[in-house]
Amino acid sequence: MAISAFAAAINQLADERGLPHDVIIEAIESAVAAAYRKDYGDPDQNIRAKLDEETGEFKIWQVFEVVEEPENTHAQLTVEEAKELKKTAKLGDEVTVELEPHADFGRIAAQTAKQVISQRLREAEKEILYAEYKEKQGQLINGYVQQVEGPNVIMNIGKLNGLMIASDQIPGQTYYPGQRLKILVYNVEETPRGPRVLVTRSSADFIAKLFELEVPEIASGSVEVKTIAREAGTRTKMAVASTQPGLDPVGSCVGQRGTRVQSVLSEIGDEKIDIILWSESIEQMITNALAPAKIEKISLRKKDSTALVTVPEDQLSLAIGKNGQNVRLASKLTGWEIDILKTGESARQKAEEKAVPSDSEILEQTPEDIASEQEQVADEATQ
Repeated sequence: MAISAFAAAINQLADERGLPHDVIIEAIESAVAAAYRKDYGDPDQNIRAKLDEETGEFKIWQVFEVVEEPENTHAQLTVEEAKELKKTAKLGDEVTVELEPHADFGRIAAQTAKQVISQRLREAEKEILYAEYKEKQGQLINGYVQQVEGPNVIMNIGKLNGLMIASDQIPGQTYYPGQRLKILVYNVEETPRGPRVLVTRSSADFIAKLFELEVPEIASGSVEVKTIAREAGTRTKMAVASTQPGLDPVGSCVGQRGTRVQSVLSEIGDEKIDIILWSESIEQMITNALAPAKIEKISLRKKDSTALVTVPEDQLSLAIGKNGQNVRLASKLTGWEIDILKTGESARQKAEEKAVPSDSEILEQTPEDIASEQEQVADEATQ
């Protein structure tokens, strides 16, 4: 084959596979070395081939390792034997012997060369794809739904597919083929079948990245997302702070007439987002985190990072939130366990109330049991 045609074939293969030119050359050299060993050498030999791209010809060498006691005479030499080939040879060196090149290979050797090239190129493709998507880990990317397989959603994200398992999806959202979405790459794994990319829309980091996309002050570092707590599909609390004097971090995230936060909400659907001001003071941070409930008093137990928060009785349900969500998210946001007390109630009283049987437990008693208890109380009163 003429060198021009050979070089053109290599360049075409590199373009089609998206692989560097050097990787293709290395694969071809490994394939020729394997074919040479198959037809003209020994399985235990270490054969190395080098392609001259200008002429299209190969040079072949047998490589020996210099050791004290050779175990494989086809690939190892003693120091004395090595010095006969190379005077400066010493223990641990490599010594090469040039072999006669051959242009004709048998069918089995040619098949071996083909397999080596295919395997090397596949491995190179996997390594390049893994490195490319590993760089995207922690980044927000665009993709579209390719197919829905049971609880899992397969996302087309370019050269690879991304896997979004059930726990990484926003509860209540429906996914269908062709749907375009923003997703967060949170893990890239190497597997025998190639890189596996895991993506999510349910994590708290996904919300932070959406705000970074919509709020230039976050992207530039003027506003920082200090901490974030999320229950996907229902509510998120995010604490922000400004690194630039005079800049309102909450206002920056909300945007004029709420345009910026609305852009985020349009991506995630029906989910409430509370943006609060970060504070170094634990008491103030807890107060901000429990908003919009009004706080009367906060007592801190630093030993176990517990905060006893007293609120007016009419603010109790607001502070706790539906199914305890508001206080639960506030605890995640601040890193403190928050116990809500109503005005006039002590922690001991609340603990005693929790120990009292619930209405459901009382209702489980039969009428006969209740009548028997009443008769017992009446007898004790007359004694």
